[in-house]
Amino acid sequence: MVWLHAWPAPRQCGRRVEPSHLCPVVGLYFHIPFCHRACTYCDFHFSTSLRTKEPVLAAMRKELRDRMGELAGAPLATIYFGGGTPSLLSPQELGLLLDDARSVARVEQNAEVTVEANPDDVTAEILHAWRSIGITRVSLGIQSFREERLRWMNRSHNAAQSQRAIELVAKAGLDSWTIDLIYGLPGMNMAEWDEQLSIALQHGMPHLSAYCLTVEKRTALHKQVATGRVRLPDDGQQANQFLHLVQRMEGAGLLQYEISNFGREGHFAKHNTSYWKGVPYLGIGPSAHSFDGVQRRWNVANNVRYADGVEQGTVYWEEETLTENQRINERVLTGLRTMWGVELAALGNWFHKTNEAVIQHYFALDELEMRDGRLILTPKGRNFADRIASDLFLPAE
Repeated sequence: MVWLHAWPAPRQCGRRVEPSHLCPVVGLYFHIPFCHRACTYCDFHFSTSLRTKEPVLAAMRKELRDRMGELAGAPLATIYFGGGTPSLLSPQELGLLLDDARSVARVEQNAEVTVEANPDDVTAEILHAWRSIGITRVSLGIQSFREERLRWMNRSHNAAQSQRAIELVAKAGLDSWTIDLIYGLPGMNMAEWDEQLSIALQHGMPHLSAYCLTVEKRTALHKQVATGRVRLPDDGQQANQFLHLVQRMEGAGLLQYEISNFGREGHFAKHNTSYWKGVPYLGIGPSAHSFDGVQRRWNVANNVRYADGVEQGTVYWEEETLTENQRINERVLTGLRTMWGVELAALGNWFHKTNEAVIQHYFALDELEMRDGRLILTPKGRNFADRIASDLFLPAE
């Protein structure tokens, strides 16, 4: 996606912003912090109790109104309902948040409006209602098509509901849709992973996000691995599954436009792409993050403290101002993950600060290349994206 918006005159985005800093917020994120149950691997902020739903939603609406000045009159190109499980909310509750967004900002006519959904929440009626309030894209949290895997993950849906949800979404007339899958699962072999990809492609899937299982602290998975109850595939097995993923998607006509994301032309995730390209965004809700190009802000990951803070006008967030080197390092890290790479002109004097020998080293390994003024990972280099990026980082200031 290329942004061609005509931004308004310069305005400040926050309290400690450089005078010359522009902040055209083109992405709006709503964090819905509720889930049916706790997944084995998940460390996102959520609650399995709906006791705080009403005050949290009221606070989210107020937070958006309170922070509307940060939009600086810029149009919204994307709106994203993440979580948690946004599909736990009724279409009416989602619609109120969308109406508020439209009342405080200009939403582009062709804006991408995404809702994450559990397969067991998807019905033909719900899809119709989502379309009627302006949802244009659905992200299905499938994760696996195998019953035993879903039980181990403690997912709320079953394999049959996964298949049914995909059938319904494929016929719903949405602008786009996507599914999530996980590889690198305990005991997963190539035959199982190939089977998962084959099932995913059966319904003309236009987009796939596929993630290698990672062990996060404070999760059930972390405890299982630490106690030896679960053993994950080794790095070589995970790498082979990743390479097979890339080959299957390329064969099906889905481009790997980001390390973990594959899509047909016209179906790349615009909202997530804005993150990778360093475009500012506003995050609303408990634990939601915001970025204006210079400052990063994150709300408290506690529903009660968040709702009370918004209502009482007390501080319910933390924030940091990134140094020039930190901003450059982030652009390198996220940009290299994409098929577009990172534009050298956007990195200021990075090329003169970084270790040129490191760049030449990766050129020689055929893991990095320069193309049209952009630093881009080769297919070989995508296997080592984070390592290469970290080696190119500038030192802390």
